[in-house]
Amino acid sequence: MARTPPPSSPWRRLLPGAWDTGTSHLFDAARHSGGRTALVCGLSTASAAAAVALPAVLGHALDRTLGGASGMGPALILCALLLTAEVLLDALIAAWGGITTARTTAWLRRRGVDHLLSLAPQRTADRFTTGDLVARLAGNTADAGTAPTTAATGLAALLTPAGALVALACTDLWLAAVFLAGVPLLARLLRVFARGSSDSVSRYQQLQADLATRLVEALGGARTIAAAGTTARERGRVLAPLPELHAQGRAMWQVYGRAVAGSSVLVPLLTTAVLAVGGVRLASGSLSVGDLLAAARYAGLAAGLGGVTGQLNSLVRSRAAARRAAGLLAEPSLASGTRPLPADGPGRLELRAVTVTRGDATVLRAADLVVPGGVTMAVVGRSGSGKSALAAVAGRLTGPDAGTVLLDGVPLDGTDRAVLRQEVGYAFARPHLFGDTVEAAVAFGPRTPPHPHIEAAARAAGATDFVQRLPHGWSTPLGRAPLSGGELQRLGLARAFAHAGRLLVLDDATSSLDSVTELHVSRALLRDVRPGTRLLVTHRVSTAARADLVAWMEDGRIRAVGPHARLWQDAAYRAVFDATGQESGAV
Repeated sequence: MARTPPPSSPWRRLLPGAWDTGTSHLFDAARHSGGRTALVCGLSTASAAAAVALPAVLGHALDRTLGGASGMGPALILCALLLTAEVLLDALIAAWGGITTARTTAWLRRRGVDHLLSLAPQRTADRFTTGDLVARLAGNTADAGTAPTTAATGLAALLTPAGALVALACTDLWLAAVFLAGVPLLARLLRVFARGSSDSVSRYQQLQADLATRLVEALGGARTIAAAGTTARERGRVLAPLPELHAQGRAMWQVYGRAVAGSSVLVPLLTTAVLAVGGVRLASGSLSVGDLLAAARYAGLAAGLGGVTGQLNSLVRSRAAARRAAGLLAEPSLASGTRPLPADGPGRLELRAVTVTRGDATVLRAADLVVPGGVTMAVVGRSGSGKSALAAVAGRLTGPDAGTVLLDGVPLDGTDRAVLRQEVGYAFARPHLFGDTVEAAVAFGPRTPPHPHIEAAARAAGATDFVQRLPHGWSTPLGRAPLSGGELQRLGLARAFAHAGRLLVLDDATSSLDSVTELHVSRALLRDVRPGTRLLVTHRVSTAARADLVAWMEDGRIRAVGPHARLWQDAAYRAVFDATGQESGAV
């Protein structure tokens, strides 16, 4: 939960409405990098102290010289030490600031990726585009990661002018009063800048994500674009956000430029006024030459308050970026528990009044279904009938909005996630392969099976022959393996078979296979893969005919459950396969 600072906080007065999820996200990052941030802050504070002390020492040394006093050595040595300390401290601030920023950014990215992978994949795809996710986890976290270092060095940026103003008051109250007359104008300048730039920064980052999304879509469909001859049109679509991106970027720099211009005018005026009054005070004997030198330097340091604009600009960008990154973290994770599954469970799957919604659409409506342990059940229905939604909730790739899913009597939302992933396997119509080699891609999962197990799974999926024809067989780098759609699907099946548990869900995972290979896979699934319950989402009448039971879906509901031969007597059931363009006729 975000903490709300007290109403009297100066930051809340300077940045009205700033305390939101983005600010809370930044404070989490600052706590994670607390030690390094504290070190940078300490170094910055020490640097500020050295900068404030130096003018007084110089002024004192000058007065002693003009007064003919002896013993200048210690004062000069102290000046040299202070100058050396400033240089060394600034170098350490740069080094540790870079380390802190890098570590903070890495932590924010790990946090974002970990949370992303804990979400339901389909719901994530409905909520965020690929380009938007890349922008949030890459560019936005990089901007947000600079916040702890910027805040730590920004403290020094405030301490230096504040300390200089106190030192100026100690030198001469009249000079301090002259300078203080312009401070309200400087504060107003900073406040207007913060309010004016926040909206533009947020919109600019959103447009960057939109541009990335369009580019990712175009790259994914490059062959279609080339075949359609619509390259110019697609280029225009991808680059369509550029005019507004240009306008928002221009607005940001205009606000920043006005703030810098204002401080560039106001600061010299204040410094000049201090020097003018100091000259009068010197002429009247109220100030020494050394005091005037120190006062001039302190006025310059105090005027550095205008330089806080750059730090504030960086914090505004960080807060806007953190707000976008926190938007991903606000998505609820897929709940899990600690309950184990029965050791000897047959894989009985049960759905009780399960409802799943995506956006404003209900894709699964109060579905009741029982798949007995060890049974192969085909799930058929027209496109959009809810088959993939049922497959997703069956193994808890997504959670139902209402109802309960049980595996061997244990609700899936209370089951240990690691146990569930070992006992429920999936294969998809368009699998994505991970790993350096073809063997690693098949072995990818909750455990690493031995090579003989991998070969047996590939043989069951009909993948052995084409793998052996690859340049280096199983050791072929995945990026250099020329795979057709059917071969890719067979490797996805092999991966599922290699990790098969008590429940195996195939979501249209044989759609790209020819009839002979599909028949081989269906037979091997029953004979060569670990026994268990099978849930097969399919459009093929042959697959439905070989299943023990068929669940017939229509408009998000289970219309009927029974053997294929009995359902085939219903003309509406036969029409399902005609509508999908698959072979007709009972098998």
